[in-house]
Amino acid sequence: MGETVYVGNAGVDGATNAGWLLGHFAPPGEIRHSTDVEVKWGVHPPGEARSRWATGEVRTTLLVLVEGCFRVELPDRTVRLGAPGDYVVWARGVDHSWFAERASVVLTVRWPSLPGYRVDPPVLR
Repeated sequence: MGETVYVGNAGVDGATNAGWLLGHFAPPGEIRHSTDVEVKWGVHPPGEARSRWATGEVRTTLLVLVEGCFRVELPDRTVRLGAPGDYVVWARGVDHSWFAERASVVLTVRWPSLPGYRVDPPVLR
């Protein structure tokens, strides 16, 4: 049986997997392995943008602003998160992209955790 408690630092642990801390990508048997949910600690410099739109999404997503100013682009609107604690949730089937207006830290939770969604690294605009 694997460990039942894990203690870490989101900045340190996330640096090895593009910010992702918990999900299907963690080694099986480790407490951070999950096919139910995935969690990311995203640290984004000003001007960083998702390299391309996420389309055909089959997961639900919650994105919470920890600090900074972050924009989430959705097909029918743009959501600007400007105060710590601002958040947006979008359902399965909603395409999206994002842009860091200022240096930003965001916490993202997606469910379920499914392989096959890795995209090119973000780009600076």
